[in-house]
Amino acid sequence: MTTKVQVAGTGSCKFSDILASPAIRDRWEKVRQYFFLRESTYDMTNRCNIRCDGCYYFNGEKHLAAEECDPLAWQTLMVEEKKRGITFAVLAGAEPSLVPELCRVCFETIPLGAIATNGLRPIPRDIDYRIHVSVWGNDAASLLVRRAPSMLQRQLEIYHDDARAIFIYTFTPHNIEQAAEVTRILAAKGQRISFNMFSAPVGYTGPLRHDAASLKATADMMAKLLAEYPDTVLYSPYSIIVHTHAMGLHDLFSCPYPRQNASTAVGLGRSFRQYRTDLGWDRAAACCVPDTDCADCRHYAAGSAVVTARMYRHADHPQTFAAWLDYVDTYLAVWVRHYEKGANLSSSGNHLPVQEDA
Repeated sequence: MTTKVQVAGTGSCKFSDILASPAIRDRWEKVRQYFFLRESTYDMTNRCNIRCDGCYYFNGEKHLAAEECDPLAWQTLMVEEKKRGITFAVLAGAEPSLVPELCRVCFETIPLGAIATNGLRPIPRDIDYRIHVSVWGNDAASLLVRRAPSMLQRQLEIYHDDARAIFIYTFTPHNIEQAAEVTRILAAKGQRISFNMFSAPVGYTGPLRHDAASLKATADMMAKLLAEYPDTVLYSPYSIIVHTHAMGLHDLFSCPYPRQNASTAVGLGRSFRQYRTDLGWDRAAACCVPDTDCADCRHYAAGSAVVTARMYRHADHPQTFAAWLDYVDTYLAVWVRHYEKGANLSSSGNHLPVQEDA
């Protein structure tokens, strides 16, 4: 039995009927121009300048891989990746800003991509990737969880005038109310913010794992901030429903990343690889955030592929398809440089329950 998110009480519609709506058709034409994107992810270094509770990178064995520091070796890899059909590079690992020369090699070969950073070191401006600056609460919370003082203040000093940057706020059960403070600060500085959910690494027993109460409180806060700061918050009502649901992304949609997908015929099962710092990769562990507990995965990076890959599950009614288009429009605005998000087509996701079908 599979599970899907669908509008309650609606019947099936022909796709041509769905596209009869001018707003839906225009948004469809906008987002489908980016269907050529094929991602892989790359751990750039096994070093970091901070150490966070619940860090994905230092869970499991990937941080034990040897570190390839030769730019020529990275250039060779990226050339081969481009030949393989990869069009979008996600640079992550421990902390990519510590190896700007390697990030530059990736950008020069594959010009579309994103860098996940803690935001405490500048990334040279000529590396024109989207930059995701990680925020886990206000500065007091960051000191407790990330063991680094004045993080938001320091991040804003570095990226205050950098159009590449978007701040990614990771909700834990303990920083939900702080999201209002952080969003207010970022809005005053003319910055953009999007949302992530803490998703527990395998075997994690710390205090950051969500429960039913924190999922509900997070959903309420996301909706409040989306309504109050429409020019600051890049998110959608459907994104809220998907990422704060009691079930994780895999149980809702069936994850297409190789770690959960045995098929090598099409899609991410065929193309996606997650490279470690030694430039090797392991199909059995390959997903966008390796070593995450799949049952608890609500991660924004995972959703960017998991939800968007399930277009056919949403293409049965204008309301469901509009919600999916909002999700894709959000994903593209968060990840792709120079892509601008439009107004959400679906004003509420509360009518989108989970239904099961055989």
